[in-house]
Amino acid sequence: MSGTCEQRLAQLGLELPEVARPLAAYAPAVVTGSYVYTAGQLPLVSGSLPATGVVSESGAEGTVSPERAAELAERCALNAIAAVKSQIEVLERVRRVVKVTGFVASAPDFHGQPAVVDGASTLLGRVFGAAGVHARSAVGVSVLPLNSPVEVELIVEFA
Repeated sequence: MSGTCEQRLAQLGLELPEVARPLAAYAPAVVTGSYVYTAGQLPLVSGSLPATGVVSESGAEGTVSPERAAELAERCALNAIAAVKSQIEVLERVRRVVKVTGFVASAPDFHGQPAVVDGASTLLGRVFGAAGVHARSAVGVSVLPLNSPVEVELIVEFA
């Protein structure tokens, strides 16, 4: 894919959403030096979660499949990109996505957190190309805000 970051998003059939309003007393993103740190971003779509529950391969009621969770992690990354843009105005200023931290609300027997967070990592690579290659943590947790299956935060270096 070629073009600007926003053109690549459009080629993927995506557009940046409005920056999600904080759920408590924090900012969606802050700048210090040449870095943007995003708050943890949920997979909100128009202010609502499209799915809730823990990630499991069991298919039990109240759970989210790993595949669906990876799609939701992509949405988290899209929301995080919107938060970054709100701070630096132009996505082409991104020099590097430095670090991604993904949290996966996991059933006790679920161990596929890296594959879930790949949803976010893959989108970042498609949008930012080589600048989207990053260090990453994929952490399993028992519960996330609003019963979200996933949450993603970014550290981005910009010029």
